[in-house]
Amino acid sequence: MAARDYYEILGVGRTADDAEIKRAFRKLARQWHPDANPGDPSAADRFKEIGLAYSVLSDPEKRTRYDQMGAAAFEAAESGGGGPGAGFAGFGFEDLFESVLGEAFFGGRARRRGGPARGNDLRVALQITFEQAAFGATREITVPRVEACETCGGSGAAADSKRRTCATCGGAGRVRVGRPTPFGQFVTEQSCNQCGGTGSVVDHPCADCRGQGRVRRRRTIQVQIPAGIDDGRRLRLVGEGEAGERGGPPGDLYVDIGVAPHPQFRRDGQDVISEVTVGLAQAALGAEVQVETLEGPQSVRVPEGTQPGDVLRLRGKGIVVLGGHQRGDHRVVVRLEVPRQLSAQEREALRHYAAARGERVDGGERHLFRRVLGH
Repeated sequence: MAARDYYEILGVGRTADDAEIKRAFRKLARQWHPDANPGDPSAADRFKEIGLAYSVLSDPEKRTRYDQMGAAAFEAAESGGGGPGAGFAGFGFEDLFESVLGEAFFGGRARRRGGPARGNDLRVALQITFEQAAFGATREITVPRVEACETCGGSGAAADSKRRTCATCGGAGRVRVGRPTPFGQFVTEQSCNQCGGTGSVVDHPCADCRGQGRVRRRRTIQVQIPAGIDDGRRLRLVGEGEAGERGGPPGDLYVDIGVAPHPQFRRDGQDVISEVTVGLAQAALGAEVQVETLEGPQSVRVPEGTQPGDVLRLRGKGIVVLGGHQRGDHRVVVRLEVPRQLSAQEREALRHYAAARGERVDGGERHLFRRVLGH
């Protein structure tokens, strides 16, 4: 069977540069790694094919020979006539993957796993009032989290014992295990059984944390709500997340803020908006009315001739700009109240008003007729 084109195997063109070839190899090697495809017997062959193609195309001299003579001639030269791929049987998989895929794929991460690890971040929701959002506040929240054990100081060791480096993995937390395959020695990593992947052991573990160095607690934390915060914003409390492992730094706590609706106010940026209802005479002649603000009741002048929907603006009575000192305004929208029932005196006064304005309204006779008929 004719050998497949190495460029085709890696999915690159013949003009691909070294970076393109390396990227293609990294992607395919991860995809077809035998350990990642335990139920696919063809994965090992595909994996070998990918490695062979890369070993040739990543070497300038070999790539030139391949471009000139083709795959069959190259493989024969490489293997001493042993057939396609024979020269690849002794190929160093470990060296190839460590050099190309890097430490994150093989040994590098294992060596780091035994060292300090940052704790997990936490996230909670907190609902506050409209006024707390406007002026700021201090709130307390209770968070269940993993903390460093106070008894052993996070070491995991009892008072008469100390934590020491695991002799089996040398503190890496993982060990390398080699296994023979039809394609040569293949090296994988696994968690160290001796230390459970921590990289260290204690002869006498702490009784409170059972040697883990961390315990779960419910901790009450004070949250400073900044003035001007809006619904949907998130606060970050540095170091208030879960404790790190093996002396690593703690994670952070993220607080998602929700602002409860207010019965009278709503927010538009830094402005507060509310409504005030005035009577017909107040709107026409002008008046002083009381309106509720964030700072309590305040008198507001309704100018003569105010129309429904007009806005009365109270400068600087709104919400503080987050992180600043300036405040928005309080905008009061005027609503006109039309009475549903009138006294005889009020009705007569409105008839005189209508007559003076030249407005046509229902006459007194019509109302009298309705009263007689019971309508």
